[in-house]
Amino acid sequence: MVTVAPTSRNISPVPEPALPKKLDAGALFVLKSRGSWLHCGYHLTTAIVAPALLSLPFALALLGWEGGVVVLVLAGVVTFYSYNLLSLVLEHYAYLGRRHLRFRDMAHDILGPGWGRYYVGPLQLGSCYGAVIACTLLGGQSLKFIYLLARPNGSMQLSHFIVIFGSFTLILAQIPSFHSLRHINLVSLILCFAYCACTTAGAIYIGNSNKAPPKNYSLTGIGINRLFGFFNAISIICTTYGNGIIPEIQATIAEPVKGKMLKGLLVCYTVVISNYFSVGISGYWAFGNQVQSSVLQNFKVNSNPLLPKWFLLITNGFTVLQVAACTLVYLQPSNVVLERRFANPEKGQLSLRNFVPRLISRSLSVIIATTFAAMLPFFGDIMALFGAFGCIPLDFILPMIFYNLTFKPSKKGFVFWVNTVIGVVSTGLSLIGAVASVRQIILDARTYRLFADM
Repeated sequence: MVTVAPTSRNISPVPEPALPKKLDAGALFVLKSRGSWLHCGYHLTTAIVAPALLSLPFALALLGWEGGVVVLVLAGVVTFYSYNLLSLVLEHYAYLGRRHLRFRDMAHDILGPGWGRYYVGPLQLGSCYGAVIACTLLGGQSLKFIYLLARPNGSMQLSHFIVIFGSFTLILAQIPSFHSLRHINLVSLILCFAYCACTTAGAIYIGNSNKAPPKNYSLTGIGINRLFGFFNAISIICTTYGNGIIPEIQATIAEPVKGKMLKGLLVCYTVVISNYFSVGISGYWAFGNQVQSSVLQNFKVNSNPLLPKWFLLITNGFTVLQVAACTLVYLQPSNVVLERRFANPEKGQLSLRNFVPRLISRSLSVIIATTFAAMLPFFGDIMALFGAFGCIPLDFILPMIFYNLTFKPSKKGFVFWVNTVIGVVSTGLSLIGAVASVRQIILDARTYRLFADM
């Protein structure tokens, strides 16, 4: 995958004078550059391998065996290649003395100030904050699942569990810097293996038992519905591989940065390959086209668990803890903005002058996200639209543009045309995915109700 793109060793740029750095509290306090390539791997894994991967069997059901596996493989290859290109661009500018710590900094330097301020910056911030809302909703749903295992006729509603999860996140959100999350994200990596192993084992057990539904792998829907199902499945798979904060993760690496991001990506994609394919294939094999949007929903039929309650409790417990770590990672771009606005870089990070604004601003950020998650439990439909407009441009389109504009590969060369084709195809998928998402929102609109107990 990485041999397609030339490495920055093959490029001999003429160093330009390093620009003087202006003190920026967001970069100074949140994006501390003290980590190793291994820490980078932890951050990458938590950002990419989230419980959203439990929807992969559903995506495979919309595409069928051949199409599903092909798209799953292609999305993995393209995202690895894309993230590697982005890291090469970041390493190049670090070599020139202009290290970029944020996505908007890259866009500012490569595309121009307007692109960074008015397009890439807001796009990334909106996508990541949307991911925070979606993770909060998912955490609440997992807590409710655990509650209903213990009390099937319990009266607590989804919004109550979202508030509980949000309160837990509010406490953890006060951790001062991205680098400070390295130990939490190591635990998150272990939890990824844990709940994916439980999910895979549970699916195989049910699939081999008489409790499994009849296995039917035929594609559902006809005509336009099937077509939109294809594109919806592609969007789901692309979103599960999505990241959107590669520059911020690379910013946590101590200098020199050369080659460290690639090692971190190899750590991450070891986890990705083992977990994505095991969960996706086992879930689709066990439940066929009857698989739900989250395969864990298939582990219960009419509120009756198909597996021992303790097993489901452990699986969902692992999921809750890992999605909490994922929430913290996607809070970092908004933390950078808040710190830049309210903190004083001349004072210490833990000084009273900076501690109080941080406590208030981050708490309000989590409270707002929790409120939206409780108010819009159908946020998954909206997140699909965000994914089309945010995830695909940030992860599939902009890295190709940044690389071509930075290194200017020959227009007759292989690399230029690979990047161009990926960018053009991804743009088309983004537009079609947006149309499919809007269509799904319209179809589901009649069931929407604020603070619904779903």
